[in-house]
Amino acid sequence: MARQQRAIRTRRIFLEAAAEVFDEHGYDAATIASILDRAGLTRGALYFHFTSKEELARGVLEEAVTSDGVTPQTFKLQEWVDTALLLAYRLPREPMLSASIRLSVDPRARSLFGTRWPDWIALGVEMLTEAKERGELLPHVDPVATSRLLVGAWTGVQLVTESMAEPPDLVNEISALLELILPNNTVPGVLARLDISPHRAERIIEESRAVAVS
Repeated sequence: MARQQRAIRTRRIFLEAAAEVFDEHGYDAATIASILDRAGLTRGALYFHFTSKEELARGVLEEAVTSDGVTPQTFKLQEWVDTALLLAYRLPREPMLSASIRLSVDPRARSLFGTRWPDWIALGVEMLTEAKERGELLPHVDPVATSRLLVGAWTGVQLVTESMAEPPDLVNEISALLELILPNNTVPGVLARLDISPHRAERIIEESRAVAVS
């Protein structure tokens, strides 16, 4: 058991090191040597877990789709909102998530590995379909189209803000995006009770940490 846990930790160290290097330099410019230097481990340990830079990139992308921190809510739409806000909060703080976007927009990496955008869309479709079945969405809303458009808009907002000389806070930007999208899709009685505050994500993270400690 101890050996297995060490192996899991070592694999995670390499993934996190690779994510940092991919995020900082892009896929083509990243090297095994720079990843090893960042991880502080041996080449032999790396090749025990990953046979190549390509396999490391795939490992980073596999970690990209996450709903960590999202908990059951009265409205399924609130869970959809929370997913978008939490990702915006976590992305600047977690190179694994940031690197997955960098790999997804990198033409070379995308041609080799594809992206996880279809998986993000599928996650949203699942939530929105349930929300519609519960009567939270207006009758005309198509969960597939709505999820696809939010993933595209979310990614566009992130890329634009990141490129600015003084980037605005991503959570604030995604909160504003949701404020534009939700009124055209949500039943008024539900809309009035949704919390899309940019401060919600940080509160959720703090609450989950408090539960973990207790």
